[in-house]
Amino acid sequence: MEGPVAPVAVVTGAGQGIGLATARLLAQSGYRTVLAGRDRAKLDAAAAAVPGPALAVAADLTVPAQVEELFATVEDTWAPAEVLVANAGTSLAAPITRTTDAQWQQMLDTNLTAPFRCIRRALPPMLEARRGRIVVIASVVAKRGERQVSAYTASKHGVLGLVRAVADEVARHGVTANAVCPGYVDTPMTDATVAAIAERTGTTPAEARAVLERRQPIHRLVQPEEVAAAVLSCVQNGAINGQGINVDGGAVQS
Repeated sequence: MEGPVAPVAVVTGAGQGIGLATARLLAQSGYRTVLAGRDRAKLDAAAAAVPGPALAVAADLTVPAQVEELFATVEDTWAPAEVLVANAGTSLAAPITRTTDAQWQQMLDTNLTAPFRCIRRALPPMLEARRGRIVVIASVVAKRGERQVSAYTASKHGVLGLVRAVADEVARHGVTANAVCPGYVDTPMTDATVAAIAERTGTTPAEARAVLERRQPIHRLVQPEEVAAAVLSCVQNGAINGQGINVDGGAVQS
């Protein structure tokens, strides 16, 4: 006799870093995991590294039709998502006076509008089932301003506001929405930040990385698995709702 079917979790930006660590942890916790992102080769490799059933779906989430295609594929292949982890994002460093309209729009499209569309599409089946978890990977700059990253900071402030509004709207229907707000994490995105700092300041990559490490009281970069653990706590605990949970070694206290 077959046992119960495992619930489905969709993780965006799952080809590497926080997304991959989260997909692995959700799989270990009994979820069928959907790994979404732009790079098919990375997704296939990531899916192969995930224990248990894993489905790789290539999608550019800044394109509305591809958001619909992602969730339709998940539902046709398995079932509606019970968990959505909106992790896909991008960063940009530039003085505000040198931030172009195109760069500003890129930050909003990827870090704010794409999660909005994913949440909007994932919610109806969750509300119907009266069960669901939404977690957005934001940033500590969702809670503070920081020089050189005005567009990125604005997009992350926006997505935290989105999460809080959604949380209040759906709480009475068995669905929760939270944000996890990491500091500097040891990921390829941070590697790019390190390279940009080194180039801008004339330092070595090691020196630039040390600068980021010192910005956090623990004097090291956060590990992707530490962020994933915070995501899992939001998934497992239905009393956590509308929160922006800092995973930054104590850099921002709230």
